Amino acid sequence: MAFTAADVKNLREMTGVGMMDCKKALTASEGDMDKAVEWLREKGMAASAKKAGRIAAEGMALATVVDGVGVVIEVNAETDFVGKNEKFVDFVKGVAATVAKQNPADLDALMECKYEGSDMTVTQQQQEMVLVIGENIKVRRFARFADGVSVPYVHAGGKIGVLVELDTALSAEQVEAVGKDVAMQIAALNPRFLDKSQVTQDVLDEEKKIMMVQMENDPKMASKPEQVREKIVMGKLNKFYAENCLLQQEFVKDNSMSVEQYIAATAKSLGGAITFKNAVRFEKGEGIEKKQENFAEEIAAMVKG
Repeated sequence: MAFTAADVKNLREMTGVGMMDCKKALTASEGDMDKAVEWLREKGMAASAKKAGRIAAEGMALATVVDGVGVVIEVNAETDFVGKNEKFVDFVKGVAATVAKQNPADLDALMECKYEGSDMTVTQQQQEMVLVIGENIKVRRFARFADGVSVPYVHAGGKIGVLVELDTALSAEQVEAVGKDVAMQIAALNPRFLDKSQVTQDVLDEEKKIMMVQMENDPKMASKPEQVREKIVMGKLNKFYAENCLLQQEFVKDNSMSVEQYIAATAKSLGGAITFKNAVRFEKGEGIEKKQENFAEEIAAMVKG
């Protein structure tokens, strides 16, 4: 029986075993998924197969800097309790160090990397953690900044991790405060875009369309010439940028300036230049179906209460 790359991926998700070993298992079992799982268990590689099928939407998001390299990573577990477990936290830090030092191309490559300070791969170390802790654990995603100065921020003990990348000749110590302020703004407001230059034409067209329809439905606006309405739309777009784009947002600690103005003012006060380059925000359990269902249940309970 033949098997596909999708079968290999599915087997990996079921068992937490590395891609190459999953391929070997499917080859040995002639593509039979159940036999492949059995083959892996016999080899001692899938002792956590049953746990791997359970939803992991807790855990933690960690942002950190290792030897000047910034890393933000999300590792999931089944319960919030495990997310605070010292062994679990150490595992997450170890995975982050592996990302920083070995620069894997993607998640699959990371799982095949040697876990820092160990002869085991990240996949094997993850399996060990599943056996020790007794819950499904899954390295979900990561981002890595090797250039410039990275400033990390972790909110609520791992609920949100933000990594900000700044381009500057100033020292990491000098720009730490401004980087953290920007990271905290990202954590709190979760802007849709980092800068207005990232807003695509289709998004702008959709916003303009909505604004034009709103004015057509407003008796006071509907009578105005189209040229006037176009100018009003352009003004409204500036408000859209201010609400949805980080650098154009009002700086939460000082509403007299935008975030980009705050960065520029800070750079001037330090006698140097600071350019915001990039940022990544990971929220624990973000987009995982189970997490969303639980959130809906919590809101329903609050309403009833």
